[in-house]
Parts: sequence; structure tokens; C-alpha cells
Amino acid sequence: MSYCKDDPSLACGAVVVLNLPTLEVVHEEYTLARPRVPYIPGFLAFREAPVLLELFGKVKENAPHFYPQLIMVDGNGILHPRGFGLACHLGVLANCPTIGVGKNLHHVDGLTLSSVKQLLGAKQDLTNLVTLMGSSGIIWGAGLRSSPISVKPMFISTGHRISLDTAVAIVQMTCKYRVPEPVRQADIRSREYLRKHQIKC
Repeated sequence: MSYCKDDPSLACGAVVVLNLPTLEVVHEEYTLARPRVPYIPGFLAFREAPVLLELFGKVKENAPHFYPQLIMVDGNGILHPRGFGLACHLGVLANCPTIGVGKNLHHVDGLTLSSVKQLLGAKQDLTNLVTLMGSSGIIWGAGLRSSPISVKPMFISTGHRISLDTAVAIVQMTCKYRVPEPVRQADIRSREYLRKHQIKC
């Protein structure tokens, strides 16, 4: 989802389907929407999930052979103050394996951005990957810098019907830049679609 800078109530939802392992975009669907739920921190799923589910319906109708076998979400899975972020909502409602890829860290269970950066800085190998274990001993996800020169980590967590190890492996397989290509392409293309169509709305 991308939001119009001049009118934050206007958004473009995008679902971009990529082929693995080529990472070629094989299908895309867009919609312009005015989400009915206001932005409330921690409740993003209630604002965005209805729009994205509508787009998955369009994929099923227009190109069923390209319906995703796995959903990668620009948002969090269980790495969330309530343990159930946008990736969890979408995964359950779409009944599809889902990975949450967050660009920002929710401070849950004692996890902080500075502590994650310290852990990544202390790594002696080139994996740039740390497990995000909270004070309670619960593993919430993983922090990953997609390359040794990346400054900002991303935060991977399970959404639905997938293990953390598999989620991390898939994210690593799909990274060309800081964030995985499915998330990056959806972000770029939704912003471009919004720029092209916002005057008509």
C-alpha cells in the first residue's frame, strides 16, 4: 500500500507476482482506495487487509495460474505488539503461507533497534543475520542485513503456515537490494501507479 502525499486518505494497493527463481514480474494488480479505518499504530491490518484481499481476488479471477503460492508482506507477522500483524491477518484470510518483512522494529518483549544493531555488529561471519529473541525467551523473528554494506536491517517474522527458517531462506533468495524483490517491486509500482492516477480521483 502506498499513500498519496497530498491526500493521505487516498491509497494504492498493489499485488505483484514474481516468479522464483528468476524474480521476473509475471502479473500485477492495482486498486485505488480510501481505507475506511483510520491509521492507528499497531492496527494496520484492519486498514490495509481488506484492500489487499480484494486484489488477491482480482488475481484469482484474472490470472488464476499466477495466484501466489506464498505471500510476502510489507509489514510484520508475529513480530508485533499483539503477536499478530498484517502478515498474519492476510495469511489466515487468504489461507496462504505468508512472510512478514518489516522495515521498522516493533519494540516488543525487550527488543530494541539498538540491541539488534549491536548483535549484528558483533557478528564475525558474513551472514548478517540474528535471531530476535525477547526477554521472555520467545523467538519473534530475525533481523537481517541483506548485504554486508547494508546499514539498516529488515525484520522477518512468520505470518502463517511457514517456519522462520524457511521464511529467512526465501527472503535471502529474493534479495537484490535492501528488501526482497517482491516487496520492493510492489512498493515501486504502487507509488508509480498512484502518481499516474491520483489526478483522476
